[in-house]
Amino acid sequence: MADTALVLGGGGAVGGAWTAGVLAGLSEAGVDVARAGVVIGTSAGAVLGSRLASGVGPAEMYERQLSGADAVDITVSLGRTARFLWAALGSRRPQRSVERLGRAALAARTGPESEVFDAVGMLLGTVRDWPDRDLRIAAVDARTGGLTVFDADSGPTLLEAVAASCAVPVIWPPVTVAGRRWMDGGSRATTNIALAAGHRRVLAVSPIPKAVGPHPSAGQEAAELAADGVRITVLTPDSAARRAMGRNMVDDSRRPAAARAGHDQAVALAESVAEVWFG
Repeated sequence: MADTALVLGGGGAVGGAWTAGVLAGLSEAGVDVARAGVVIGTSAGAVLGSRLASGVGPAEMYERQLSGADAVDITVSLGRTARFLWAALGSRRPQRSVERLGRAALAARTGPESEVFDAVGMLLGTVRDWPDRDLRIAAVDARTGGLTVFDADSGPTLLEAVAASCAVPVIWPPVTVAGRRWMDGGSRATTNIALAAGHRRVLAVSPIPKAVGPHPSAGQEAAELAADGVRITVLTPDSAARRAMGRNMVDDSRRPAAARAGHDQAVALAESVAEVWFG
């Protein structure tokens, strides 16, 4: 299925759990997302995308969410939240907003970069090498605000690329890869659907449809691709899933319920997704 792209957006631990449920539900219903021609991942989606492209099945990823195996201890204080919002919302211009967020990330007093690598390494498990599949990981340069896509030919290891994509500004430190400092790939757009340009059929799974600040939503990015003739489906949490997920995207206690909600939602929507995926 060379002309298909699977795009997995960021969403923290809870959003990632919902995404894992979606992938499992679709797979059980006969929509083989693992056969995508390219997998594009951002933040939590980079973790799941790396696993999927490396041969880890959706059912296994789903079970890990239900069992609590992927727990990561992240503390988000009110002060950190306020600094993040102040930086992201301080400008109406997208580029200016992400530049402000990058400066805040570089100045924040957080833990060492090793904490990011350790946490992401735990989430990747035995997946360490770039797969033979076309896998692309989005990250943002904390100094310039520019978006970069890592792949097997970029130079950094898979762990470095995924850690760069997961380094949430102000919460985790920007990570150093190839002599540059990187922060969460969702800082500009949580799902980065625009990166799927050039593919005829696209499935985007977006647990958080819009980044904080003046940035394009998943729906807006999808509309631009659709205007170019791309057949695209964007899955975002429905009302039941939003209730299950809550507001704190790093609340590990919410992950099982979020995963189940994603699974149920995907099963219900599988037929409409298949029309695009196999059309």
